[in-house]
Amino acid sequence: MHDYSTQFPTLRFADLGSEVGPGVLEVSMSAPGRLNAVGHEGHRELAEVWLAIDRDPDVRVAIIRGEGGVFSSGGDLDLVSDMASDFEVRIRVLREARDLVYNVINCSKPIVSAIEGPAVGAGLVVGLLADVSIAATDARIMDGHTRLGVAAGDHAAIVWPLLCGMAKAKYHLLTCDPVSGEEAERIGLVSLCVPQEELHDRARKVAARLAHGSQSAIRWTKYALNNWLRQAGPIFDTSLGLEFMGFAGPDVHEGVAAIRDKRRAEFTGPASE
Repeated sequence: MHDYSTQFPTLRFADLGSEVGPGVLEVSMSAPGRLNAVGHEGHRELAEVWLAIDRDPDVRVAIIRGEGGVFSSGGDLDLVSDMASDFEVRIRVLREARDLVYNVINCSKPIVSAIEGPAVGAGLVVGLLADVSIAATDARIMDGHTRLGVAAGDHAAIVWPLLCGMAKAKYHLLTCDPVSGEEAERIGLVSLCVPQEELHDRARKVAARLAHGSQSAIRWTKYALNNWLRQAGPIFDTSLGLEFMGFAGPDVHEGVAAIRDKRRAEFTGPASE
């Protein structure tokens, strides 16, 4: 299996062939002490790694997880601040955000996510777009865009209504109320919910089952099903454009400050007519 570590240093990789059988690659988001927050390099790598995995003939299935009992706390606040103040950074990250969604959708290999603890932002993109999403009961899934002062872009508009219905999607995307692992399974936001201590073993068992199956049948089934997401491309493009318009506005600065200060934001930016 290809050595990914030099190409993607913010991610950790484990070939699980000796444990579950050949063809299973475990990818871990790693930002010790920062709840696996995604910074400048991490955002780029999380978008690009799926292209490399798709081309690797030795990988049949990928598992995405976070290190240290945490999935991901989302975009690093330094990255968010840079996006808000620097147009060049903003358009670069917009391209990466678009690529992250489409690279996961278009990766021919099935992806299994193992979600525990906080699951927000860029990490949550992969967690919910994964072909089989498994959440621990302690998972705390949240789309935090409106809390930050920007529109819910990334994966939110393209997949939440399809997974859990428009009513639930609107409630959680507008209010940023978190969803537990149990509730996420109940409303259809994730495939499965299991006790935290069983999470990674269950993800590996599902990955092994997929790796041992007919690769053409499994990949073609994924491709056909993901046409539901591809046809929602215009919805995704609109949401992403509106999100990044928000990064050029005043509310995001107050959103970042409020999160840093651990207080409620007082948004004063103008509303669209």
